[in-house]
Amino acid sequence: MPAKSLVNLKNSKYYLNRELSWLEFNRRVLAQARDTGIPLLERLFYLCVASSNMDEFFEIRVAGLKQQVDFDSTSHGPDMIKPADLLQQISLAAHAIVDEQYALLNDALMPALAREGIHILLSKAWTKKQNEWIKSYFNRELLPVLSPVSLDPAHPFPQVLNKSLNFIISLEGKDAFGRNSGLAIVQAPRALPRMVQLPASCASHPHDFVMLSSIIFHHAKDLFPGMRVIGCYQFRVTRNADLSVQDDEGGDLMLQIEGKLTTRRFASAVRLEVQADCPLDLAAYLMSKFDLQDDDVYLVGGPVNLNRMLAILPMVKRPDLKFPAFEPAVAGKLQGDVNLFDVIRKGDVLLHHPFQSFSPVVELLRQAAADPEVLVIKQTLYRTGNDSSIVDALVRAAHEGKEVTVVIELRARFDEEENIELANELQEAGAHVSYGVVGHKTHAKMILIVRREGRQLKRYVHLGTGNYHTRTARQYTDFGLFSADQALSEDVQKVFQQLTAMGKPGKLKKILQAPFTLHKAILEKIERETVLAGKGRPARIIAKLNALTEPSLIEALYRASRAGVRIDLIVRGTCCLRPGIKGISENIHVRSIIGRFLEHSRLYYFHNNGEFEIYAGSADWMERNLFRRVETAFPIEDRRMKQKVLQEGLLDYLADNTQSWVLQSNGGYKRISAGNNKPRSAQTSLLKQYTG
Repeated sequence: MPAKSLVNLKNSKYYLNRELSWLEFNRRVLAQARDTGIPLLERLFYLCVASSNMDEFFEIRVAGLKQQVDFDSTSHGPDMIKPADLLQQISLAAHAIVDEQYALLNDALMPALAREGIHILLSKAWTKKQNEWIKSYFNRELLPVLSPVSLDPAHPFPQVLNKSLNFIISLEGKDAFGRNSGLAIVQAPRALPRMVQLPASCASHPHDFVMLSSIIFHHAKDLFPGMRVIGCYQFRVTRNADLSVQDDEGGDLMLQIEGKLTTRRFASAVRLEVQADCPLDLAAYLMSKFDLQDDDVYLVGGPVNLNRMLAILPMVKRPDLKFPAFEPAVAGKLQGDVNLFDVIRKGDVLLHHPFQSFSPVVELLRQAAADPEVLVIKQTLYRTGNDSSIVDALVRAAHEGKEVTVVIELRARFDEEENIELANELQEAGAHVSYGVVGHKTHAKMILIVRREGRQLKRYVHLGTGNYHTRTARQYTDFGLFSADQALSEDVQKVFQQLTAMGKPGKLKKILQAPFTLHKAILEKIERETVLAGKGRPARIIAKLNALTEPSLIEALYRASRAGVRIDLIVRGTCCLRPGIKGISENIHVRSIIGRFLEHSRLYYFHNNGEFEIYAGSADWMERNLFRRVETAFPIEDRRMKQKVLQEGLLDYLADNTQSWVLQSNGGYKRISAGNNKPRSAQTSLLKQYTG
């Protein structure tokens, strides 16, 4: 193929932009809120998730681009779009998404909720009884904690917390001291509930709610006695939330992060959301106070923080408006009062969450904590959640005198404060706590337990694709492997040695590890398929990822495609590879699954001349995962388990024709329709298979 070798695979036209691809992902999430086949309260949930996603996008990605522009950086990705140009494209796309969010809320979801007896009442719709109750609520719960600030030389514009609810109020008249500033700011404390349910004594429907913003708007006049409120408008500012901790600053990493958490609340502004009917002069005034431009301002036709509407879900007891409840299945050999060490010693155990229960992982740690023969427990923790049963088991193990070592990633974004508290709790219990490796986040998911059995020490491990978080284990799809395999457990021990001690522990036998061997190994396996295809042999690659952005892997996939390798990529979120380009990526197909559960597992399949290999792990094919994180990818070796992962984790999703979106060459996505074929949903089928 001499002609093909002349093509420049680094050409920018072959690469999609990372940020614009992510916005396409959020469009797919928002599409779930529009889907009338999904239960109504779940549609509201998806709307809130899409809004929350946008918050983080601005806090991290847009904030980073703005910094590049401020520093006159010409840095760009393989798509060659300059930061300033990219910000303009992002603004156009983001404004369209935000407009769609509020149109969906006002024109579809609110009327649908009302038809089900769930009303979010605006002040103009309040009855006399409701007005009386709300006035009492305002005087009792809000008035004592609200601190209106009149703007004058003695009262400068206040510091506004990141993503907090605020009001700008225009006034007429003089206050008690004869001042007439004309403007005031009211900040709503974060402790106040944003959704208030009316009691049955004054509710007109089964579920009547008023928003905190409506209550403050209606009673703004009570905050300024003797003055006349001309206008009251919500606003919210989003700030740069990247902690930017420098690992070479020296000192205790925990102390550095604790200090940065405070500054995050008042970092530079990146977005301003203002009530849509706010006068232009007031919007311009706010824009100037936050040093923002027109493109940074979003006029919204509803609450400035849609995510706060999530509070409705637990207050409305309507199972018919939610996904059917299910109880994760417990694997047969793990059922009952079994000793998990006995089970694992006999052979590997593979679990597929959330269809199979995560409880055996917790139970393994509980048994290890109580077992007098267990000497050592080591674990990585990235996200765990509040009141974690995993942490409880580790604390108990430390109290029982086990050698407990926990590698906690303090820099897990937006979980930093929680992880600091977790680190302190474990240290107080007597556990050894490490924060990982300077310059690299620890993202690998591993447990190592060392147990004395007769005259020998036996190692047991758990390796997973997901966090040790009992709540998200019911919401994310992940695989987890229990094993007592000697080579695999030795590898895990060596990785822990890397994380907690100096020195080079030696070559790993089975695990592929970032930042050392994972990237190189993936490239080699792609090249092997490329060579096989060039020889006319069957060759195939299937990968399931959260994101694909790393240029050299994309280039390798292009080469494989041109050689005839069949490549199927299941990429939930960002994908910078452009499929379907004639002569470049015709053999590459990319799809995204958006369903009830968040697709989270990372799986890599290589046909390998019929002796197929499957790896599961924690790493996406992104620069940060492959070069700036500690990640692990572990092989699935048991024949039946390999087939299970291939079928349940990959092939079922490639056959999905109800929750699947296909990436087009132009960067857009097209939803697959079952048409005249039988509808197939991978997630629904797996739920039925495991839980009935």
